[in-house]
Amino acid sequence: MTSTALRQTALAPARRVVVKLGTQLLTAQAGGLDTAFMSDMAGQIARLRGRGVEVTLVSSGAIGAGCAELNLKSRPRDVAEQQAVAAVGQRRLMTHWHEAFAQHGLRVAQLLLTRSDFDDRPRFLNIRNCVGHLHSIGCVPIVNENDTVAVEEIRFGDNDLLAALMCNAVHADALVILSVVDGLLDADGQRIDVVENVRNATALDRKEKSKLGSGGMTTKLEAARLVTDAGEAAVVAHGRTADVLNLIFTAQPVGTLFAPAARKLASRDRWIGMTGRPAGVITVDEGASSALRQRGKSLLASGIKEVTGRFESGAIVLIRDAGGNDVARGLTNYSAEEARLIMGRKSSQFEGILGRTAFAEVVHRDNLVLLAPAAG
Repeated sequence: MTSTALRQTALAPARRVVVKLGTQLLTAQAGGLDTAFMSDMAGQIARLRGRGVEVTLVSSGAIGAGCAELNLKSRPRDVAEQQAVAAVGQRRLMTHWHEAFAQHGLRVAQLLLTRSDFDDRPRFLNIRNCVGHLHSIGCVPIVNENDTVAVEEIRFGDNDLLAALMCNAVHADALVILSVVDGLLDADGQRIDVVENVRNATALDRKEKSKLGSGGMTTKLEAARLVTDAGEAAVVAHGRTADVLNLIFTAQPVGTLFAPAARKLASRDRWIGMTGRPAGVITVDEGASSALRQRGKSLLASGIKEVTGRFESGAIVLIRDAGGNDVARGLTNYSAEEARLIMGRKSSQFEGILGRTAFAEVVHRDNLVLLAPAAG
């Protein structure tokens, strides 16, 4: 399929999308928020909504806005200072978004989230339900990381990842990451139009990131992987391109399209396989790995070689082969302690070992999501 046909198939029919705006994109040259750009972007989103497209906006910029208000020259490194600066900047950020969308008769709603909100299944569903209802009452949901309380997320997280998790949470058709790069560039610095397998693109990753932002192409590729593995499209494009959202969703050659995988995961499988973080790792032998990948079987204790981590029954676990390759993720029927007791054993022995009637499977195939193999 040609790149034009891929764009037509993946993007033109989209009716529910997540758009992420980076800090550097939202920052004016003189410092502070670029309100003219925000107004233009609100207009672009309003026009998409007029065509029947639901847009959930993931907006960076709280720390950048706080830096401007507090006359800081660069993003602070101290966690407590980052939290304080974010608290100052978040109010300013939402005020400007309110004003930008009000020009188009649209209201906005703020959702401040942390990584742990996606790990918990009921909270994950609440996010989806809340965003869906906001769209139904005519509001534009604006999502940001809750930098004022999230310690680990400030140090290691990025809104690219948040946008990908939101995309899977709301079952969006596409993720658009807008930044100050034209897309993924090849070795000669030329924009790549379409990437059919994001795992083959990691060698082209450039590590640069801005003074105010916390991401870079690494996080964008990881976000694209999470979305495309779930069966949806992702685009990385330059947000200053005139009418960029309309160009993207009319399948014009703007930015880099990361093509969706052939399979399209259901919402529950997206949470198990792409969203909730594993509480532990179960390493299996070659026979078990083959049974999972090739024959669609459940994970049995007889094929387990090692159990690491601390988890309870019902937790998400990562299943890995002896070579260190990720095979699947699933909901375990056993705690880590119980899994260690029964690993390598037959199910007929479980009751004698555990002192109770037990499941035959450690992870049932109905609660298991296979992961795409690494490139090469």
